[in-house]
Amino acid sequence: MLALPPILERYVREHAPQEPEVLARLRSKTEAEVPMAQMLVGPVEGALLQLLVRLVQARTVLEIGTFTGYSAIAMALAMPPDGKLVTCDIDETTGRIAQAFIDEAGLGAVVERRIGPALGTIAELAGGGMRFDLVFIDADKKNYPAYLDAVADLVRPGGLLVADNTLWGGFVVAPPDDDSRAIHRFNEKIARDPRFESILLPVRDGIVVARRR
Repeated sequence: MLALPPILERYVREHAPQEPEVLARLRSKTEAEVPMAQMLVGPVEGALLQLLVRLVQARTVLEIGTFTGYSAIAMALAMPPDGKLVTCDIDETTGRIAQAFIDEAGLGAVVERRIGPALGTIAELAGGGMRFDLVFIDADKKNYPAYLDAVADLVRPGGLLVADNTLWGGFVVAPPDDDSRAIHRFNEKIARDPRFESILLPVRDGIVVARRR
């Protein structure tokens, strides 16, 4: 993961919106108890996701990769009470933590967790005619190009596709392994896809934000 110098990291945090209390407790629990806690979306990225949700007035959101639920809760807190956020993951152990905090945040009617391979879930949603105002990809890196292909036409015109970890610690420049190569392919595909206008931002470990034309 790319990192700012600590003094700048602290400065950015100090000038970001205040982290909701439920998210602060979820972050603390994840960091204390969950292996690979660095996968957690942090407070600044969570605030960015909330801002993007509000900018497009998202009522429907698809998240690929739940982990312990930080990003799902962050986005759902920015949605209207009758909104719907579908979040996909294969790990029910971390999913139980996510569900507990989703319920605690009063978002049980907004957030729907789906357990199983995300590509299968996406196919089911597409078959049911679902369309989304925002799609957030933050799951297994080797499938990033496949996720792009699967969700591109589920994003409504004017909606957003957002993907995390798109700089992958800098390894995308000269990819040494399958995950790095997959993220590089994703970045190449989204940058050249005529359906989107996109930008890769050096926020945390890299975030692609793409608007569906």
